[in-house]
Amino acid sequence: MKLITCIDTEAARLTQAGVFFGHGTTNAFDEAAWLALWRLGLPLDALDALDDHAERELSDAEAAAIAALVDERIATRKPAAYLTGEAWLQGVPFTVDERAIVPRSFIAELIADASIDAWLSADTRRVLDLCTGNGSLAVLAAMAWPDVEVDALDIDLGALAVARLNVERHNLALRVRLLQGDGLEGAQGPYDLILCNPPYVNSTSMAALPAEYRAEPELALAGGTDGMDFIRQLLHDAPAALTENGVLVLEIGNEREHFEAAFPTLEAVWLETSAGADQVLLLTREQLA
Repeated sequence: MKLITCIDTEAARLTQAGVFFGHGTTNAFDEAAWLALWRLGLPLDALDALDDHAERELSDAEAAAIAALVDERIATRKPAAYLTGEAWLQGVPFTVDERAIVPRSFIAELIADASIDAWLSADTRRVLDLCTGNGSLAVLAAMAWPDVEVDALDIDLGALAVARLNVERHNLALRVRLLQGDGLEGAQGPYDLILCNPPYVNSTSMAALPAEYRAEPELALAGGTDGMDFIRQLLHDAPAALTENGVLVLEIGNEREHFEAAFPTLEAVWLETSAGADQVLLLTREQLA
């Protein structure tokens, strides 16, 4: 069997099983390709790598190993990243396991395409990645802005252990510091920039989440009745944690309606991402104060 035929077959099985995508892929073919390429030890930096290997003839053992991995994906409903131990964000590989959510923040796009840069200055030196999870945004920030030092803060020690693996994986231990604490209580500011992808899923949406999302730590997702529990405290505390010209970049997913209901007087700047202009917002210290 050729690799491309195997992937098509496994994609059909994923579709028939009704698995949910959204942790690095958006469709059955890409998910099957990811699992197959990983199982074969082939490059995962882009699915374009498949072009070089599509006609490869698989041994019976290789085809069976891929099928077994897809079986596990279907049976457990765990995101593929948990099965492979790796996820990619903006072309950068990250170690991941069930102690932290699978990295997928739209803030990563804004770091990569320099959308945030206009709000920074030559004096920008200190960045906080709040709710860092596996540390991916902290790592990407350190890569994008070589002159800054980054604090990566999370309440969960398990997540911080995964973050440490990624900081060390990318040789950034001298510029990325890991901190533990509840919200900004553990911060050591002031900061020129705070990045935050917090728990923001409202309780109704939490109850309806597919099994793939329920495999992730609930602590990193659940935001209370309207999704704003963590964010209320954050916006209250943020001015004291920011420098005079500091800014907060905050991801809220599909909760813009709830955000605007909770903070009707805040005039946020909504930043454009691949999902539109209602997923990530920016607030200056002046607006917050």
